[in-house]
Amino acid sequence: MLSLLARFCAILAGVLLTVITLITCISLIGRNTIGTTLVGDYELTAVTAGAAVALFMPWCQLKRENIIVDFFTAKVSEAGIARLDRFGSLLLALLMFALAWRTAIGGMSAYASQTTTMMLGFPEWITYTFMVPPFVLTGLIALYQAFIGNFSEQGE
Repeated sequence: MLSLLARFCAILAGVLLTVITLITCISLIGRNTIGTTLVGDYELTAVTAGAAVALFMPWCQLKRENIIVDFFTAKVSEAGIARLDRFGSLLLALLMFALAWRTAIGGMSAYASQTTTMMLGFPEWITYTFMVPPFVLTGLIALYQAFIGNFSEQGE
């Protein structure tokens, strides 16, 4: 189930980035050909990119494709590396749960104050809302990896 949710998040992130790319292209073509641009294109890019980055995180953790610096562990045994990986997954889980908590608090604050973007008046709490579930999902995946291990290839 976690892998299915992570895959869904990654697909949604890809769709969001595709939409951002199309908006940016349309805006640039309009600016350079007919002298007009899409109003708020920068704002749309900023809020959507934040959500897309958060949505990619569960898939990245599921696949264990985070950046790993192995300079200090080059001479550590496989068992030692496995223990370090589990410890790192536990730390990441704690970090993701804390990030989800603080993002939820930020979203509630943005909702309460009705904070919006300057040009479009886009409610900022919506971006926070899209970021919290992937942070929680990333934390759950990392917790699973810390205590149970990696996802099997058949389970994906």
